[in-house]
Amino acid sequence: MRTELYKNMVYEWADKEAPHSVERLLWLQQSSPFVWTIKIYGNSAQPVRRSRESLQNALDSGEARVLPKDPYAYLARPERDIKESHRKHRDEASSLISPLVEDGDTRIFQFYGRNSPVTDLVKSKRCTKSKVYRELRRYLQRGQIKNANLPLYDNCGWRDRLENPKPDQKKLGRPSKLSAATGEPRGINITSDVLQSFRAGIKLFYDKRLRAPLARAFKLTRERFFNCGYYQNKNGVWVPELPPANQLPTYRQFCYWYNKERKPRQSQVARQGMARFNLSGRAKLGNSTQMAYGPGSIFQADATIGDVYLLSSLNRRWIIGRPVIYFIIDLFSRLIVGLSIALEGPSWLGAMLALENAVTDKVAFCAEYDISIEYSDWPSHHLPEALMADRGEFEGYNADQLVSAFGTRIYNTAPYRADLKGVVEQHIDISNEKTIHWVPGRVRKRERGDRDYRLDAALTLWEFRKIMILSALHHNQHQYLEDYPLDADMMADGVEPYPINLWNWGLENRSGCLRKQDIETVRLNLLPEAEASVTQNGIYFSNLHYTSELALEEQWCERAGEKGSWKIRVAHDPRTRSRIYLRLDSGKRFETCHLVPGDEPFLGRDWYETLDEFELRKQRKETNETRSQRGFADLHASTTQVIDSAEEKNAISRLDMSDRSRIMGIRANRKKERDLERQANAWELGPDPKSFPESNQSPVTGYVPPPQPTDKLRKIRERVLHK
Repeated sequence: MRTELYKNMVYEWADKEAPHSVERLLWLQQSSPFVWTIKIYGNSAQPVRRSRESLQNALDSGEARVLPKDPYAYLARPERDIKESHRKHRDEASSLISPLVEDGDTRIFQFYGRNSPVTDLVKSKRCTKSKVYRELRRYLQRGQIKNANLPLYDNCGWRDRLENPKPDQKKLGRPSKLSAATGEPRGINITSDVLQSFRAGIKLFYDKRLRAPLARAFKLTRERFFNCGYYQNKNGVWVPELPPANQLPTYRQFCYWYNKERKPRQSQVARQGMARFNLSGRAKLGNSTQMAYGPGSIFQADATIGDVYLLSSLNRRWIIGRPVIYFIIDLFSRLIVGLSIALEGPSWLGAMLALENAVTDKVAFCAEYDISIEYSDWPSHHLPEALMADRGEFEGYNADQLVSAFGTRIYNTAPYRADLKGVVEQHIDISNEKTIHWVPGRVRKRERGDRDYRLDAALTLWEFRKIMILSALHHNQHQYLEDYPLDADMMADGVEPYPINLWNWGLENRSGCLRKQDIETVRLNLLPEAEASVTQNGIYFSNLHYTSELALEEQWCERAGEKGSWKIRVAHDPRTRSRIYLRLDSGKRFETCHLVPGDEPFLGRDWYETLDEFELRKQRKETNETRSQRGFADLHASTTQVIDSAEEKNAISRLDMSDRSRIMGIRANRKKERDLERQANAWELGPDPKSFPESNQSPVTGYVPPPQPTDKLRKIRERVLHK
């Protein structure tokens, strides 16, 4: 049924903020496709021409609604109830604008138009345009009646607007306890219009990311869609005017229709977002076990920070913090196939240790921790067809090496979708509840005055690993999987849903997914790769130099000295800098590179210690830059002073000499200077001859021996040396 349009009808837009959402229909004709409307609140509102069809459709679809009561209906009252001064003000305004509103000219709706009749009226009445438009605006906004121009002095100060109109129709449905006790009905009958308002209120105020409570959404809906208009309080704020409570829908009715028409998917997505809905709100119609055909089809891996503090094995008085725990679980059987408890990560190094443990013989592994088991107790030492993890350690080149070397596919879950690998996520919670929360030093909620739980730490890393291995053995052997989806073949064979039973049954009936590799090959391909340079000083990597038998045999350093350095790929273990590895023959074999003698002080240090050391050296160099600059400044000033003094002396000594005369005497001058140096700096070992007794002194004579041939030989040698 279409909404009937009529003159002075007051309606409100659902998508606009109050009080600008309330408008009045000023003019319409059956022959015209347009109507004129105006906002009934505001001192600057002007008439607006709208399409009649668009307004009709908005009212029919619920985008706009007709107000049940005209906010200015109270202006229609008997003359005796109006003060004389108010009537006088009204009559003056009515006489001013009556020539405009009585002849039905639609040009009055075009405020400030060129051919507006207001211009002629201003000239004849000798008043201002602002006054005419002000009174005309009030007349149009308040219902186009004579009393529309009454001064609304009653809006000033305190006023009592409580009204108790009686309902026109008896309230349907069972009365509430309060209604039965008082005999007064509460609430209204829910009609299609009321229900449409409920739906609009839910969409506007409840299905939003603000996640407002339903009670608040009901209050806002009541204020927006069930008000009789708006009034201005003493602070000048426009406030929705609500009818009495017995003329409004109740919260119980609102909740009833909300629950009746609610669509959980749309509501949760609107309030929580798609990511949160996919994680916890979506329909769980499938099962992740269906992705795995048999043992080894998919392994799920994840890491967590252990909720326990540990002690150092070097000194049990040292608290070393919380370990990082990696679990790798077979999706088909729920068997724990890999376990790593270390202080690394979460990082590729921690994931690397867990994958290495997955292919390790568990009998030998448990023996390292004084645990004796049979092969059948933990029969997993394989690589899977696929590995599922989150977007962390298994995203990048390191994980790509698993694909290229062993053909193991890597599946990374989407962000905020831990439910896609729910098996390993659930086991983390189970291990916390079953094991970790019962060991000393566990993390717990502290109350004021409680002892610091870190001081209760009693286990070393080795001891905690042993406890976690025992827990993994218990899980594999004795964890009953109540919710495991047994298929028809399993039920026919009577398989008990224990991880070890499912693993063994899968090996017999669903084999072909597991892959065996020797531990050395797996370790080499799990090591991260990086780029190194072959230089004349060795294979340069991470600020250190290495060499190998292959490099010495093929003379890499000599070639780098002749032709320049080149890049190569090397594998390295971040836990030590003692050696790196070259993958040869497409990864079929490897070459070990050792530190050169000059870098042997870094033997036994890990990658991070090496980086720290060179970073400290760099910082020390920068710190000593001031000392170096000051020392150079001192040297420069001292040498400059010596040079300046020498230049002054040279200038005086060269006054009576030509340049040619100075050059001609270089050899003779050199000989004189050398003789002087010899005489001044000759070494005289033993006592001074002057201290000898007079009887032992040689007699001094005036005899001079003739020149000897050795003098000529000395001159020839000196001449040859100085050519």
